[in-house]
Amino acid sequence: MLNSLLFTAVVLIWGSAWIMVKFQIGVVPPEVSVAYRMGSAAAIMFAWSLLRPKTRRLTGEDHLFMALQGALIFSTNFFLFYLAAATLTTGLIAVVFSAASVFTIGIKMLFMGYRPPLRVLAGALLGVVGIGAVFWPQVAGLTGAPGAGTGLLLSIGGTLSFSLGSIVSARNQTHGLSGQGCTAWAMAYGAIFLSLFAMAMGSGFTFDLSASYIGSLLYLSLIGSVLGFACYFALLRRIQAERAAYATVLFPIVALFLSTLFEDYRWTLTAFGGIGLTLIGNVLVLGKPRATASPRRK
Repeated sequence: MLNSLLFTAVVLIWGSAWIMVKFQIGVVPPEVSVAYRMGSAAAIMFAWSLLRPKTRRLTGEDHLFMALQGALIFSTNFFLFYLAAATLTTGLIAVVFSAASVFTIGIKMLFMGYRPPLRVLAGALLGVVGIGAVFWPQVAGLTGAPGAGTGLLLSIGGTLSFSLGSIVSARNQTHGLSGQGCTAWAMAYGAIFLSLFAMAMGSGFTFDLSASYIGSLLYLSLIGSVLGFACYFALLRRIQAERAAYATVLFPIVALFLSTLFEDYRWTLTAFGGIGLTLIGNVLVLGKPRATASPRRK
């Protein structure tokens, strides 16, 4: 029951966060916007951790792996997606991001000797096919769009970064690097990396005082980052990385409903069929494997 609640929370929070990214594009450079987002989220998480029981003393190795987590999930991942949002719709970026579960499985198969159950592999692939069907009109219209190829490559890079970060996060969880304090450190490292990158690129630390920028920044920091990642890492502690990453397959569904409400999206038979495939894949990936009966003693 708790797994289902955490999974639903992650899908709804991160699914609705995509459209907020559009309001971040414009006046403030992407790397600076993400640094603002991660820096404020880290401050909140550090304050939250003060209310929690003290954890063990962190070692230099612990900080190294938290910095790696921050570099992959809390800086590179978002930075690439923010860049992609300048040329692609957030719905299409969400479609690319929905392949995170497949990326995670592939990375573990190539470098960690992992052999996923056929049910998990088939379910993840089926979910991605379903999302592709839902957004096929957008995918088909990609050809000829200015900067679309670059945006697609950036989205793939961001998805790969997230998948690698999920594996590092799972490793950190097994080594006791969990809770608000450790997440705050990873977010802080992400903000530091992007701030250093911004200074190296000569980006000005400007700020947009418009209501849309401030409102989207608050939503992305408080809801999308603090609450969203708290739920995601809690889910990661309870289930395997590729199963937790399957939540990303459902993000475009949320984006699709938001488009229906606010952008007059028109449903098609292909969209309904794609949602059906996604739900079937969800059952396959998240369902518990059948317990094999133990042999009877004679």
